[in-house]
Amino acid sequence: MRIGGETPAWVTCLQGRCRAAPDAIRRAWALGTMVVLTGLRLADSASLPPSEAEGAGFTAAEVSNHLGRLKEKVPAGFTVVWQSPFTVVGDEPPATVRRRATDTVKWAVDRLRKDYFPRDPRPIIDIWLFKDDASYRKHAREIFGASPTTPFGYFSPSHQALIMNIDTGGGTLVHEIVHPFMRANFPECPPWFNEGLGSLYEQCGDKDGHICGYINWRLKGLEQAIRTGETLPLATLLSMNDAAFYGGPDNPRYSQLYAQCRYLCYYLQERGLLVSFYRKFTARAKDDPSGEKSLKQVLDTEDLGAFQKRWEQFVLGLRSP
Repeated sequence: MRIGGETPAWVTCLQGRCRAAPDAIRRAWALGTMVVLTGLRLADSASLPPSEAEGAGFTAAEVSNHLGRLKEKVPAGFTVVWQSPFTVVGDEPPATVRRRATDTVKWAVDRLRKDYFPRDPRPIIDIWLFKDDASYRKHAREIFGASPTTPFGYFSPSHQALIMNIDTGGGTLVHEIVHPFMRANFPECPPWFNEGLGSLYEQCGDKDGHICGYINWRLKGLEQAIRTGETLPLATLLSMNDAAFYGGPDNPRYSQLYAQCRYLCYYLQERGLLVSFYRKFTARAKDDPSGEKSLKQVLDTEDLGAFQKRWEQFVLGLRSP
């Protein structure tokens, strides 16, 4: 996964005492930079000035209050990073947590905002990055009261948290970041596009300053489904509600549905149509809840069945790098 980004200035606070003077903190906050906290004792709320960053989304008081509540559940040895509009919490070395906050979280957020999402998620969401599978499963049970059903990570709306096994890579993290942004900007989004866009960015990079999805592991299963005639008609896929789509891992079509959605979005991306489709879809969602009308319009077709044949040939022509 090729993810990069510029690392901004940051302020480190250790044992509740900030090393930087208040004026320096104010300048850092105005630039939208990180505030990094290590250990259980967080920075005094007086250290954080009112936000002067245009479009910052949350005031310094909101962030400070959130951090104060968060410290009650953060175990010893974890590092907490405020990386707008999320807090990032991890048990890897502090420098690694900071790097993930900038090189993955900030990198993805900047590009998702640019093309899709003008509104930030609310309330503040915590991104928990556990260093390996053992830490992920242990802390998911201890902190959130549930055992994970996926080895990679998931979004918990009830806890306003993204809970990740970061040892599996950053792809799932970028995927899951899409979902709270989608909920904040397009709450009516059907599951096919919500998961299609999230899955598209499981493996991604930068193209001319924009986020760009790459071919990934889901291609192989989709190719097999196409060759055996087991793909779902696109009209059916687009019309599926949450209950039908999220059948769970025991659903034999579960992985295939994600792959179809991903590579439909990938097709739109490669034709330069994905962002325009999203904007058209969101503008007319009340009259087009599944997105089928908007999709037909951007594809310049009235026959999704005929398009599906062309799309399947497109997929079979893809090659993993």
